[in-house]
Amino acid sequence: MELAHSLLLNEDAYNQLGEVQKAEFIFDWLRYLEKLLIATSRSDVREKQKTLVEQLLSLLNSSPGPPTRKLLAKNLALLYSIGDTFSVYETIDKCNDLIRSKDDSPSYLPTKLAAVVCLGSLYKKLGRILGNTFTDTVGNILKAMKSAESQGRYEIMLSLQNILNGLGAAATPCHRDVYKAARSCLTDRSMAVRCAAAKCLLELQNEAVFMWSTDLDSVATLCFKSFEGSNYDVRISVSKLLGTVLAKAIISKHPGAAASRQSTRRVSLEEVLELLGTGFLRGSSGFLRASGDMLKGTSSVSRDVRVGVTQAYVVFISTLGGTWLEKNFAAFLSHILSLVSQSHPKATQTQIDAVCSRRCVSFILRATVGGLLGEKAQIAAAKDICQAIWKLKKVMDAVMSDGNLETRLGSADVAASQHILVCALQELGNLIHSLGTTAAPLLQDSSAGILDNVISVTLHPSISVRLAAAWCLHCIAVALPSYLTPLLDRCLERLAVLKSSPEAVTGFSFAVAALLGAVKHCPLGIPHGKGKIIMALAEDLLCSAAQNSRLSAQRTQAGWLLIAALMTLGPAFVGHHLARVLLLWKCVFPVSPEDLESEKSRGDSFTWQVTLEGRAGALCAIKSFVAHCGDLLTEEVIQHLVPPLPCAVDLLTQLSSILKTYGSPLKTPSVVYRQRLYELLILLSPETYEGNLSAILKELAADLTAPDIQVAASTFLLPPLCHQDDLLILSPLLQETDHRFIEEQLLLGSGIACGSLEYDPYSIYEKDVEGDSVPKPLPPTLSVTSSAVKLFGVVCAHVGEAQRPLVLEQLLDSIKHTKGARQQVVQLHVVSAVSSFLKYVAGSKGHLGPEEVRRPVLALVMGALESPNPLLRCAAAEAWARLAQVVEDGVFTAALAQVSFDKLKSARDAVTRTGHSLALGSLHRYLGGISSQHLNSCVGILYTLSQDSTSPDVQTWALHSLSLIIDSAGPLYHTHAEPTLSLIIMLLLNVPPTHAEVHQSLGRCLNALITTLGPELQGNSTSVSTLRSSCLLGCAVMQDNPDCLVQAQAISCLQQLHMFAPRHVNLSSLVSCLCVNLCSPYLLLRRAVLACLRQLVQREAAEVSEHAVMLAKNSGEELTLDANIREVGLEGALLTLLDKETDRKLCHDIKETLNHMLTSMAVDKLSFWLKLCKDVLAASADFAAVTCVDTMQEEEGDRGDDASVLTSRSDGRPHPFTNPRWATRVFAAECVCRIITQCENAHSAHFDVALAQDLKKKDSRSDFLVLHLADLIRMAFMAATDHSDQLRLSGLETLLVVIRRFATIPEPEFPGHVILEQYQANVGAALRPAFTSETPPDVTAKACQVCSAWIASGVVSDLNDIRRVHQLLVASLTKIQVGKEALSHLYNESASTMEILAVLKAWAEVYIIAVERHKNHRQPLKTPPACSEESVGNGSISPDGLLDLVHADLGTLSRLWLAALQDFALLTLPSEFASQLPVEGGAFYTAETSENAKLHYYNSWALILHATALWLTGTGFVVADPDEGAPNLSRPVTPTSMCQGSSSGPRVKSPEDVYTERFHLILGISVKFLCSLRSDATMESITACLHALQALLDVPWPRSKIGSDQDLGIELLNVLHRVILTRESPSIQLASLEVVRQIICAAQEHVKEKRRSAEVDDGAAEKETLPEFGEGKDTGGLVPGKSLVFATLELCVCILVRQLPGLNPKLTGSPGVKATKPQMLSEDGSRLVSAALVILSELPAVCSPEGSISILPTILYLTIGVLRETAVKLPGGQLSSTVAASLQALKGILASPMARAEKSHSAWTDLLRSALTTILDCWDPVDGTHQELDEVSLLTAITVFILSTSPEVTTIPCLQKRCIEKFKATLEIKDPMVQIKTYQLLLSIFQYPNPAVSYPYIYSLVSSIVEKLQEIDRRKPEETTELQIFQEGIKVLEALVAVAEEQHRSQLVACLLPILISFLLDENALGSATSIMRNLHDFALQNLMQIGPQYSSVFKSVMASSPALKARLEAAIKGNQETVKVKTPTSKHTNNSGKSSSIQLKTNFL
Repeated sequence: MELAHSLLLNEDAYNQLGEVQKAEFIFDWLRYLEKLLIATSRSDVREKQKTLVEQLLSLLNSSPGPPTRKLLAKNLALLYSIGDTFSVYETIDKCNDLIRSKDDSPSYLPTKLAAVVCLGSLYKKLGRILGNTFTDTVGNILKAMKSAESQGRYEIMLSLQNILNGLGAAATPCHRDVYKAARSCLTDRSMAVRCAAAKCLLELQNEAVFMWSTDLDSVATLCFKSFEGSNYDVRISVSKLLGTVLAKAIISKHPGAAASRQSTRRVSLEEVLELLGTGFLRGSSGFLRASGDMLKGTSSVSRDVRVGVTQAYVVFISTLGGTWLEKNFAAFLSHILSLVSQSHPKATQTQIDAVCSRRCVSFILRATVGGLLGEKAQIAAAKDICQAIWKLKKVMDAVMSDGNLETRLGSADVAASQHILVCALQELGNLIHSLGTTAAPLLQDSSAGILDNVISVTLHPSISVRLAAAWCLHCIAVALPSYLTPLLDRCLERLAVLKSSPEAVTGFSFAVAALLGAVKHCPLGIPHGKGKIIMALAEDLLCSAAQNSRLSAQRTQAGWLLIAALMTLGPAFVGHHLARVLLLWKCVFPVSPEDLESEKSRGDSFTWQVTLEGRAGALCAIKSFVAHCGDLLTEEVIQHLVPPLPCAVDLLTQLSSILKTYGSPLKTPSVVYRQRLYELLILLSPETYEGNLSAILKELAADLTAPDIQVAASTFLLPPLCHQDDLLILSPLLQETDHRFIEEQLLLGSGIACGSLEYDPYSIYEKDVEGDSVPKPLPPTLSVTSSAVKLFGVVCAHVGEAQRPLVLEQLLDSIKHTKGARQQVVQLHVVSAVSSFLKYVAGSKGHLGPEEVRRPVLALVMGALESPNPLLRCAAAEAWARLAQVVEDGVFTAALAQVSFDKLKSARDAVTRTGHSLALGSLHRYLGGISSQHLNSCVGILYTLSQDSTSPDVQTWALHSLSLIIDSAGPLYHTHAEPTLSLIIMLLLNVPPTHAEVHQSLGRCLNALITTLGPELQGNSTSVSTLRSSCLLGCAVMQDNPDCLVQAQAISCLQQLHMFAPRHVNLSSLVSCLCVNLCSPYLLLRRAVLACLRQLVQREAAEVSEHAVMLAKNSGEELTLDANIREVGLEGALLTLLDKETDRKLCHDIKETLNHMLTSMAVDKLSFWLKLCKDVLAASADFAAVTCVDTMQEEEGDRGDDASVLTSRSDGRPHPFTNPRWATRVFAAECVCRIITQCENAHSAHFDVALAQDLKKKDSRSDFLVLHLADLIRMAFMAATDHSDQLRLSGLETLLVVIRRFATIPEPEFPGHVILEQYQANVGAALRPAFTSETPPDVTAKACQVCSAWIASGVVSDLNDIRRVHQLLVASLTKIQVGKEALSHLYNESASTMEILAVLKAWAEVYIIAVERHKNHRQPLKTPPACSEESVGNGSISPDGLLDLVHADLGTLSRLWLAALQDFALLTLPSEFASQLPVEGGAFYTAETSENAKLHYYNSWALILHATALWLTGTGFVVADPDEGAPNLSRPVTPTSMCQGSSSGPRVKSPEDVYTERFHLILGISVKFLCSLRSDATMESITACLHALQALLDVPWPRSKIGSDQDLGIELLNVLHRVILTRESPSIQLASLEVVRQIICAAQEHVKEKRRSAEVDDGAAEKETLPEFGEGKDTGGLVPGKSLVFATLELCVCILVRQLPGLNPKLTGSPGVKATKPQMLSEDGSRLVSAALVILSELPAVCSPEGSISILPTILYLTIGVLRETAVKLPGGQLSSTVAASLQALKGILASPMARAEKSHSAWTDLLRSALTTILDCWDPVDGTHQELDEVSLLTAITVFILSTSPEVTTIPCLQKRCIEKFKATLEIKDPMVQIKTYQLLLSIFQYPNPAVSYPYIYSLVSSIVEKLQEIDRRKPEETTELQIFQEGIKVLEALVAVAEEQHRSQLVACLLPILISFLLDENALGSATSIMRNLHDFALQNLMQIGPQYSSVFKSVMASSPALKARLEAAIKGNQETVKVKTPTSKHTNNSGKSSSIQLKTNFL
């Protein structure tokens, strides 16, 4: 292929190739040439132009295929437009000669066609340059057209379109000729030619004025004719032509009379609509030439014409645009509705016609009103529609009240208005449904009176109107849930009042049923009591049915309808009424067969009608019950359901005889009865009716072969039985399109009605299938057949195996015994039933049964495989494969395949060939690769069939089958890949474009092939690259195909290629192809585009986005996108598309694509994305502006800017998004939240103002979120104050995210303030509307959350400002206090539960924050209260200010909180305690709605629990005097006082009980939650729960409860242990450890208290007899599971080992201390370890002396282990936090009273000595390696031992010696910091009061210290560290002097003085000395000044003995005299303070 990439054709390479490769080579060269010509310079092109033209023209003669000729023509034109044009005339002549040629052979045809295409292309590109040649050319082409066949006509039309396009107005002379030619082609028998002609005429009308003036009528008539017998593509093209021409007629400004010769007149809107109307009503039969049929009034307009005209209406209005429609809506509406009025009886002649016409009218309204108008205009339109309804209603009323004078006239009038009303009501419903809650103003507008109108029409005499009105109410309720309950009440009330009017009974029961169907769409539901009312009413109707024969049918139907609709509310509603329903169900059928017989003898026609109606209704109600209340279907209920079934089946068998007796009035009721019974049986499991299987089967067989079915409605029976993929190929009508709603009627064929609501009123409450459209049940005769087919599959599979062959034989015979059309119908039904049977058996993995079942099945399927109906063949092929699947026998399968092979080899007719080729494909699909030789023969046969160019159908089916085989064969197919690919390419290059279906199948094959080759396509070998380039070539051919579905295939092939070999797909051309088709009119193409985009942006979003913008910039005007990519990028275009699109799947893909783009690009293109979201949200702001601006200005006058943003829409520039729908705005608001989340994971500057501003200065392109805060707030505000509730929720959520993310960010310009502070007015204004009375509870609940977040965030410091938001919470608190009864009755009770809990949770959050701030404020500074008062006066918030605000309501709140917790505790009880729950429910939930309420409690209990615990610890547990005001949080309650309080008896018994209850409530909830943490438990809940426990244990009373109840403590510890094991979060683990510490403290207090009271009581008794308190009692044994200490140890070990695995002897593999390298833990890890150590050190105090001996080794091991594992050397000699903690813990353990207690003293001493040994051992190198432990840490540990234990531990010689050695060794270490620390530690040892401890150290170490100091003296220190060492050393010596005994003191002073004096300087030296020497000098001098007076005698004697020293001292004193005065105080002060504090800090654990 690379050889093809050159400017001139490489003829040598070309000639060496075979035929197929030649075509490929040429196509590839032409593709390359097109790109090359644009890139090559003009001179180079001219140089080679002559050769190139020759080469290209020579290709004309080589019979090029369709894609090649198109490219060839393009290149020729391009060549001339770039190069010289002088030889162009020769080229044109040459083409004309080729066209004139007389050669008519098929082989010459491609050349002729290529010439035609070339002419078109040349004229299009060069246009008027070609001067006057066009008249000859056009004449020549038109002449050729007369003898051309369809392909020729097709190409000629397209060529003429191009010529007209290129010449523009210059082509006027030929306009009439072209028009004439195109007219004839517009009604051509080939559909492709019709499409081409429509395109040509569309081009012509741009310049030909006559088409939309004088000839307008004939153009319209012509289009109507063209619609006859048309297909979907023709309808699309022709309706586009007709719509455009008519729109042009209205809007065109006519040129002056001089310019155009015709005298033109302006056409009015009325005339145009009249024209379209005629087409709709009379079809193409013209206006004057009304045929005889027409006059007789029998002919009906063919459906395809009507559908075509419908589409033309839509094009017409869309072309005129939304604003035009707004202005002319009234006229348009009245015209559209008049199409179905009685003045045009043609459209509504029969029921079937009427239904179809109504569909068309509805479609026109939906597509125009729903698609073109913005929300405001839609509201206006709704008012107009309502007006129309009202007018008709008035006419109606007049007729109805007119008595019986002219009843005939009345019924005619009723009929006249009914269809208009149905259309109007349905559109009104759809409009309001799509508006959602934004329609609120419309319904509140009393002048429009929408509800009154709709409800009054519910009484209309026509049942269709009553149903439409009910449906309209359903839509209103779904859109505005707040109207659901009032509407329900109103309808129920009317129903009860007007029970005696038949219209009212049916009308209002429909309405109630429709409203009940709406409940599942409204999450807030309806009050539970409504179920009772409805049930009672239904019973009443059923019981009173017999009283009045005029009403009995209506009342029966209404009663059952209400019960059936009630079932959709689900088990919670139905459970209470189930017994009554079952009773009614039992009573409706006779008890025994005899009763049924006697019934037959009794009734008349009317009673049977009512009876059947009632029984059908009962069946329907039970069906609804089974479908919606599966949870209630227990064994017991099924026992009650089953008994009436046999009787129901009996009645079924009797129906035919009853029908014979009473004739036709019973026909419909009996069909309905059948259908209801079948539907119910399908839902029930076959076991429930196994006794009746054979009877049912007989009836089904009779039904399916019944003689009274006239039409074969294959299109609704078969699709469910065929495979989805096959349907796409075989029936273009079945494809999903935007026009599916109206196209369906063509699908069903002429004699069959489309679905409509009046065929089955019971469907009104069912879940709507497609979005918001009305349910469309088919007529009963059809639906009974489809139910019978379904049920047959089930029953036949369950009936005895002997019966199956009999039934199947019977069915087979019934086909043989019928003839003609009847036979087709029966065959269709029977094959459907058998397919259904096979599908069911295969699905349930069953077996077919004995051999003899196969024969009839095979015969049936075989016959159907050769049926002329393509759908039947398709279903048969599926059944063929299912049969093989069910039999599961290789031989049988092979035989089936062989049958198909034989048939395909012998048969010549298309039908057999198509059927059997698909059968082969299906076999492969269901059974995988059958075997390799089968695969080869299959592929061989299908190759041959797919090249049969005489029958495109055979090609299509064969290729489709081939694609199935490729798919299922998988890797086995690789051997066939190359030949298949070349076959596909050959066909793609040669099959004419008019056979689109063949191309679609080729696309499927290519797609399957790419999938099979998969990742191998990335390879680089030649074979792979050939395959790959062929695939790409195939895609390129398909992309150029005119058929949209083929383009869709091309896109999905490229998508697959991009997945497997991304480097080889040209992204820019793919993206441009996608962008161009984004707004294609074909749904499937749009879907393919988005599926592909979605995949591309997951990998390379930025590239895709850039390519799209580049394309938009470069393409100039070619890109006629509705989506303006140039302005708003691809992202904006997708948002616009999302707003217009109605297809669910497509919308989902658009959202996914945008989400992927946002995730990968939002941070880099921040401004762009935020602007997009802002534009979408602001586009609707004018709607809400009115409401927001007021609140803004009332908040503060000076903030005009906020208000102006919302209203400044008049800036002249068109807004990128016009009136986006609310759903799009909600999506935009969600995007804002996602953007914030994305920024959180990006640069920190996004949340740091100062940093962001700096970076922005450095690089102006960088962009940070924090700089857009104003926009974020504004967007949240706009959304939160909108009319749409969903948008308000999204807005509040956005606000919440903004508050949480930005609350702590400081404002650099105003230190001490945060950046959000300036927006408090906006936040207040956004929240206020959510607290109005009519706001739904979910919005209020969300707003409460935002309120509490705002107050808790601490953004606002001024109390008065907080009050604004606080006020909202206070108001809502008042509102909820009335309890569950008085809250709004609009919604389900669980909605008020949600609101109440949201308010309580919000308050809880505020209270928690207030208490926290209060605590933090109290701890660090003990400020006098006066100062805080002052600060409040100044308006800034005091920490108590917030607490005071909450305090006012605390009484109420605490009561409500406790009630809520109690509810929660009850609701979370296991189900076996259900009987103990209160009958009426809890404080805030009702018993019936407890299931729904649970969820709301789960969301809010945790914070409420925390708040309650805080409140209780603050007030509740301290038995406070009533007059004591604020609770004093820090008031200490000593254990003794507390015990007296509680023990001093009966007086205060009740508070004690109350506290105990509350304590256990909180504890119980916490433990239940923590011990079974669900995976979805939020961090917030766990943390809140642990904090609640902490708060609880903060005060003595609860601690005493826990301390005294050991089991409780152990339980808690085990639960906490589990939390620590299952939750990794450090914050949760720390909180858990804090609770553990408190539990241990409680236990300690308890033990102390017991010991104390024992001492007090037994003061006189002997000490020995005292019982032992504490764990371990007298034995010291700890029992796991019964011991608090053991549980605590487990938990601490768990924490320590997880952080320091080295502590676990099992892991290290040795019991002893193993040398490992010490490590630093993370900050969180250190915290956890420290907390665990604190707990360990507290444990001995909980034990008895014996117990303490048991646990001491463990505790010491762990503590020393932590020390060893983490003793890392840190700079500056600091200790790591874990080492500090372990030393602190050691100190605590060593100082424990247990070490001194007589019972444990000796054991402790031994253990402590061992511990000291262990520490000493850490030092010694193990295994010869020296560890890098920190000496300071170890020395400190030794020092702790020396100072904290009793002397006998450390004074035994061996230990003492080793300790002294360590100190010596450390003094030798060179590191100055180590030396300093060592001196400090020695200082503390030397000062130890017990000489037995301190003296040995003094004796051993003093001499070396003195030597060190003398050494420094000799060296003259240079650094501050040396200075510090010297100072510390001197301090040690001074201390020694103080400690020494009198007789030794003089010697020590004598040592000390020379050292000090040696550092003194005389005045000369002082001037030049370094700062360090001067400091030394000062230090020495000071010390001398102190020592001199203290030890004067020694001082004097030393001075006397050494004159040198004396002289030096005097000189220094003299020299220093002046400075000393100034300096002494300061220097002394600074030095000492610095040092002493540092010592204190470092040694505070000593």
